[in-house]
Amino acid sequence: MTTLPEYGETIRSTCPYCGVGCGIKVEKRSNSGFQIKGDELHPANQGRLCSKGAALGETLSLPNRLLYPEIDGQRVSWDEALDAVAEAFSQTLDQYGPDALACYVSGQLLTEDYYVVNKWVKGFLGTANIDTNSRLCMSTAVAGHKRAFGADIVPTCYEDLELADLVILCGWNAAWTHPVLYRRMEHARRHSNTSTPRRIVIDTRSTETAQDADLFLQINPGADAWLFNGLLHYLAQSGAIDQAYMDAHTNGSSEAFAAAQETAGSAKTVAEKCGISEAQVMQFFEYFSQHEKVVTAFCQGINQSSSGVDKVNTIINCHLATGRIGKPGSGPFSITGQPNAMGGREVGGLANQLASHTSLSDPHARYVISRFWKARSLPEREGLKAVDMFRAVGEGKIKAIWIMGTNPAVSMPNVQQVREALKNCPMTIVSDCMSTSDTVKLARIRLPAAAWGEKSGTVTNSERCISRQRNFLPLPGQARPDWWMITQVARRMGFLDGFNYSNSHEIFREHAVMSGMDFKDNRQFNISG
Repeated sequence: MTTLPEYGETIRSTCPYCGVGCGIKVEKRSNSGFQIKGDELHPANQGRLCSKGAALGETLSLPNRLLYPEIDGQRVSWDEALDAVAEAFSQTLDQYGPDALACYVSGQLLTEDYYVVNKWVKGFLGTANIDTNSRLCMSTAVAGHKRAFGADIVPTCYEDLELADLVILCGWNAAWTHPVLYRRMEHARRHSNTSTPRRIVIDTRSTETAQDADLFLQINPGADAWLFNGLLHYLAQSGAIDQAYMDAHTNGSSEAFAAAQETAGSAKTVAEKCGISEAQVMQFFEYFSQHEKVVTAFCQGINQSSSGVDKVNTIINCHLATGRIGKPGSGPFSITGQPNAMGGREVGGLANQLASHTSLSDPHARYVISRFWKARSLPEREGLKAVDMFRAVGEGKIKAIWIMGTNPAVSMPNVQQVREALKNCPMTIVSDCMSTSDTVKLARIRLPAAAWGEKSGTVTNSERCISRQRNFLPLPGQARPDWWMITQVARRMGFLDGFNYSNSHEIFREHAVMSGMDFKDNRQFNISG
């Protein structure tokens, strides 16, 4: 824990709202009052804040907070609550096996929380049944990156949005969802000494972002792959590809070009599939080929799709084919929504991942991590992903589930099925800071979690910048950090040696050291320094 601020003292922390990861300065003004400003030294926002960040001070009050542990609606001590959770998981493990257990976590957790719960579930419970609400928004980008690059890497940063001559915003209403990034792009656009950077917006509806575009392509829902496959075919036919780059850094180009020609074909076909004019299609193709510095930034309009992975790869392929990647002002850019979706990916907090960007299917990675963790058992196959996880709860296959910092009774598809599943589950545990969410109301055991101003740890934003989140408020009532709850339950289950942490710093240090282990691959994620 950090030392709480005195009157007039300023603490630097990170805004908890979205994936931009803005730095903030929190100044104590009175016994209960704080002034919050943007941190001009933070690389993400350089002092800017959006309306949500500027109103952070209004989120610090305690109404509707869950402040004490509860079992079946009755207040209990922490010892009683933790003993009950440990007993439920232990009995279920003994009677039904590890795959009858599950955890559903959140991009709102800090990296240290994510690391500990992932280690506990995979290394000591022996199941990969841990997934996250990030599955609903970012897992398609993860799969697309792994398919294209062999690893979940993002080859761009925020500065590229300012350096680009052409910025393509695809399925992303940046002006509303990520206002600070939008303002950075606007500032660069207005202060450019040339007629560029131009902006193209691709969306199914007209938004505030679209209204300020040089070219707005209002395509039919789901038609993005047609558009970018058409672009790839055009680039190949017009001689706009970078053959030297492809020869040196890629493989499979001939198959990609053949697939693009077969699926997209002519600009006329693309226009018909996308529901826009052929002239608009050709203008888009020409803009891309004529500008050397191109960034294609995409968000949920691409990701939240039945063919989201393929759409991600069509975008990446256009950048790989032209060498518009790995250079200042160029590249495909996946923009995250939640404040720590990236941190969850770094620690492997998805059902089909292991820690440090490794794979459950990699025997050497499993060997290294198993020894590092001194794991009791490590699963060899992936676990149930979000939708399948709650289906399994409803079918009675999962007997105990712990939900952390998220509200699936509202946010999941088929919410009525999710609510019935949790209602009928033998043991539903929820740790949250609020007492009024639909999911909390369905829980047998409710655990009071620390809120953003009370937590200390790290988060990773869309451009993979790791920032400190520092607590400046005392823990109210009996609220505790999520990592502490997991650690206490793990100890009660007999796993003391693997969970002997006393603060979040020790957890981050272990996470960082693990990233530098010899995994015998070319992973880009290594923060051991």
